[in-house]
Amino acid sequence: MRTEKSAKGRASAAVMMLAIACAAGLPRIAGAETVLRIGMTAADIPRTLGQPDQGFEGNRFTGLTMYDALTMWDLSAADKPSVMIPGLATEWAVDDADKKKWTFKLRPGVTFHDGSPFNADAVVWNVEKVLKQDAPQFDPSQVGVTASRMPTLASARKIDDMTVELTTKEPDSFLPINLTNLFMASPAKWQKLFDAAEGVDTKAKSQAAWAAFARAASGTGPWKMSSFTPRERLELTKNENYWDKARVPKVDKMLLLPMPEANARTAALLSGQVDWIEAPAPDAVKEIKQRGFVLQTNEEPHVWPWQFSRIEGSPWNDIRVRKAANLCVDREGLKDGLLAGLMVPATGTFEPGHPWRGKPTFEIKYDKPAAQKLMQEAGFGPAKKLSVKIQTSASGSGQMLPLPMNEYLQQALAECYFDVQLDVIEWNTLFTNWRRGVKDPSANGANATNVTYAAMDPFFAMVRFLQSSMAPPVSNNWGFINNPKFDELVTKARQTFDPAARDTALAELHAASVDDAAFLYVAHDVAPRAMSPKIKGFVQPKSWFVDFSPISMVP
Repeated sequence: MRTEKSAKGRASAAVMMLAIACAAGLPRIAGAETVLRIGMTAADIPRTLGQPDQGFEGNRFTGLTMYDALTMWDLSAADKPSVMIPGLATEWAVDDADKKKWTFKLRPGVTFHDGSPFNADAVVWNVEKVLKQDAPQFDPSQVGVTASRMPTLASARKIDDMTVELTTKEPDSFLPINLTNLFMASPAKWQKLFDAAEGVDTKAKSQAAWAAFARAASGTGPWKMSSFTPRERLELTKNENYWDKARVPKVDKMLLLPMPEANARTAALLSGQVDWIEAPAPDAVKEIKQRGFVLQTNEEPHVWPWQFSRIEGSPWNDIRVRKAANLCVDREGLKDGLLAGLMVPATGTFEPGHPWRGKPTFEIKYDKPAAQKLMQEAGFGPAKKLSVKIQTSASGSGQMLPLPMNEYLQQALAECYFDVQLDVIEWNTLFTNWRRGVKDPSANGANATNVTYAAMDPFFAMVRFLQSSMAPPVSNNWGFINNPKFDELVTKARQTFDPAARDTALAELHAASVDDAAFLYVAHDVAPRAMSPKIKGFVQPKSWFVDFSPISMVP
């Protein structure tokens, strides 16, 4: 199946011309400083107070830039998977006698941007900002994007200045990976703001302190905040005193600009208003290359899915319907047509060759007759369509081109007796709704949601969706999947500390999820980025994240 492109092309051209005119108003920075200007897909600057929103685009731009975590990702290579490496912790180990206790040795000599020291007290303080409700620095607004990504972490305890003990609710071999999402903000900077804040009580003063912290952030990362205008721009400067001298940025400043519309981003690049854009308009790829700009792509651990409701009464509770949807989509047609080659067809969360792929028996492919047959067996046909409603966004972190892609699926599934309604909302609202679940009024009657997900580690790739105890508000089991086999395999993998044996358990879990058609698996992103030829030294890793430090700008 192919989507007609003529009308879309004319509309895109009109929007492009308008966007070029608008882009002329973007700020330019004069002088001898080297400045990297980036157009993001987000509609707003991700939160800057330490735990970003806006999904993993937020982590990419306002998390990993200004902040560090105890563990981090190796983003130095384009030809191998990104793996976890030491960050603010130099080493860690689980207690042989009690697998719920972990000891982390901290990196000496690290300071926050405000000059205060990073130490064990800072780690405990940052754990308690999202876990300890009676702590002065506890911030409910940071809990949703943090606790759901490390749901077993229970507490932190200082052993000495450079050693902390972390305790989990149950044995959890995934903890060190989960900790890549807990960014370390400066307790000293926050305390100074708290002491100066006005408020009727501690809670009000704490909220005021966090609001002030967001305007003048202090982490330990390679970039420091220099100016911030909400919804317009964030300016970062290089941290000359960064603890890893090899990762002190090579450009002086980085300017982040929200540009949620693909054609507007592309126009800004082509007109010289920015140097780099995330997710350019696919129908402009040819012109981008012809004009001498560089297109960077690399398959990343990413899935573009529909996540199904499994509560009572959901049309997706019939496995024949779930399988039919997976068989009714021409992914190659989507790739070659609408997306101009900028995707990899998905046949699960992991593709053959990955250690967690396993051996699923259900083969996800384009087979419309088989899909129609399954739907007829389920009681549907040309005269009786199955109504389904999908909640999606118009843009967002990793969302690729969500509206055109969902319109493609809408047309494709219509040929298999589905009547698909689209509920299109703003990206950050969709992301928030994802954690609230299908039972929440925010679902607006939808029985599927379209939020892309990272597949870098076991928890992010599978556990948070498939384990019944990860249903909202704990994590992202939006549809309330409750499959005892999934739960058994999750427990087996989580409590297996031998890497090879854990891989085997995870492969079993993935195969079981594909055989159950747990999602409508559509695409893997290739993270397309278009950039000026002046940009040198950039490495596009196999990751959602990138390292901006090695990038330089030539005249």
